[in-house]
Amino acid sequence: MKKDKKNRVLAYMAKWWYLYLIGFAAMFLAIYLDMKGPQVTQSIIDDVIVDGQVWILMRLLLMLLGIGFGRAICGYVKEFIFDCAGVRVGRDLRKMLFGHIQGLGVDYFDRTNTGELMARVKDDVDRIWSVTGFIGMLIVESIVHTIAVLYCMFHISPALMLVPLVTMPLVGWTAVRLENKLDRVYQDISEQNAELNTVAQENLAGVRTVKSFAREDYEIEKFRRQNGKYYELNMKLASVLAKYEPNISFYTKIMLVCVIIVGGIMVIRGQITIGQLGAFTEYANNIIWPMECLGWLSNELAAAFASYKKVDAIMEEEARIKDPEHPVQVDGVRGEIAFDHVDLEIDGHKILRDISFHVDAGKTLGIMGMTGSGKSSVINLLERFYDAAAGRVMIDGRDVRTMRLEDIRKNIAVVMQDVFLFSDTIQENISVGQRDVLEYETVCQAAGAASAHDFIQRLSDQYDTVIGERGVGLSGGQKQRISIARALAKKTPILILDDSTSALDMETEYQIQTELGKLEDVTKLIIAHRISAVRHADEIIILKDGQIAERGTHERLMEKKGMYYETYLAQYDTQWEPVPGTEEQKGGEKPWQ
Repeated sequence: MKKDKKNRVLAYMAKWWYLYLIGFAAMFLAIYLDMKGPQVTQSIIDDVIVDGQVWILMRLLLMLLGIGFGRAICGYVKEFIFDCAGVRVGRDLRKMLFGHIQGLGVDYFDRTNTGELMARVKDDVDRIWSVTGFIGMLIVESIVHTIAVLYCMFHISPALMLVPLVTMPLVGWTAVRLENKLDRVYQDISEQNAELNTVAQENLAGVRTVKSFAREDYEIEKFRRQNGKYYELNMKLASVLAKYEPNISFYTKIMLVCVIIVGGIMVIRGQITIGQLGAFTEYANNIIWPMECLGWLSNELAAAFASYKKVDAIMEEEARIKDPEHPVQVDGVRGEIAFDHVDLEIDGHKILRDISFHVDAGKTLGIMGMTGSGKSSVINLLERFYDAAAGRVMIDGRDVRTMRLEDIRKNIAVVMQDVFLFSDTIQENISVGQRDVLEYETVCQAAGAASAHDFIQRLSDQYDTVIGERGVGLSGGQKQRISIARALAKKTPILILDDSTSALDMETEYQIQTELGKLEDVTKLIIAHRISAVRHADEIIILKDGQIAERGTHERLMEKKGMYYETYLAQYDTQWEPVPGTEEQKGGEKPWQ
């Protein structure tokens, strides 16, 4: 990334070089026509009005008409072409940025606000887009236009040209001062915009929680504070513009008055003709708009540079978890999982300590523990969202750090504790963008195994029913069942269930467990708080403070009368008695087997 740090935008501009070539050609032709107009005016005054050559008037008027028409055509072409180029550069840059963000590790999202990323992808790219399009065109045009006007002025009267030359440095100095101040202000505004987006996004995403706890007034006050800061920064921006932009306009108007006064004296003295003064005055008028736009263009340029710094900072971020330089070849995954004395440390905090277990392909491991004991961290290590600080995490005897991330994650299906559903149809949510790959029957079978098919059939459009953001409109249990169906439809050799049945009633949970038990060739990791979810696992481990406190089958853990036993008593409120000759309590079944 660091190699092309300074030329990312230029690289995308170079991709559309032919559009810029057409746009610049139209711009230069428009500027040439602008320079010819005052010359025709000079001829009308000197040759027609003063010398009386009336017969050339029609030709000169037609020339003015042709210049005006040509200028209009060139103006349309250049603006349209530059807009097209800018839009395409913005599209490519936004695509690159979004793709880069998708490639960053989970740790980056742990420390970065969603609102900030939204501001970078939308607002900041828009500002860069404007400078690569219409605003960039005006910047170049104002420079070339000014040089062309000064050249024409010099040919009319080098002495009179000194008047605008004296004014221009003053305007330029004012514009530079403006740009320096705007650069700092725009960086602050960009940061505050990200904060404002974050507050709004969090509030809207958690609107039900806000209303449930009657936090509307609190959230309104929090938004008001952030909005107030945003207002103050924009007022600071307005005060900077109000201080400098009128000065630029005033200087240009003084310059025009001085040109007429000094030029009039030169006409009286016979140093220039009245037609030359008319042409020079037109040129002076032509040079005013670039100088007046200088403040605004500096404003836009400063904003774009501030935005580019923000975008570039993200592009300089590198994922800590990457594919190995020489990954092992994975032709197929059986599903054997092993943790070998694994430690996990995040930001200096020990999360897991000396975790070891082995799960044969097709077997089931249950994981229990108090909140914060490190249960979900096991998933993060297995999917390689984080790397172990010590020890090895292995799939089929291969250290996951030697495998490609795609090979790891495409062979694991996860039902997360925090269910996330997209604002799309139920079928798309189950197929997760693989609608063309997964057949409709496969989706229905997965939904049936997750006990979701019946309630889906009762919806207005069944599998084509569009659900709201995060599954709004569905109950917690319905969302969990769709999430389970999504994992089952993936048909992977490893299935992870992270407290995935917490919102289900006991009967529905049992039905799903029975269906999961039929998956003989699938290795299952079940993280749960309910003993009913793990009691039939081949092995159960109990985590406490990031370490394995107990392990064994349901029967053996009950015999130990430790943490697992205490949990059983708390959940079932009954005494447990072992059944002689079996590993299960009387009446128990083994849906996992």
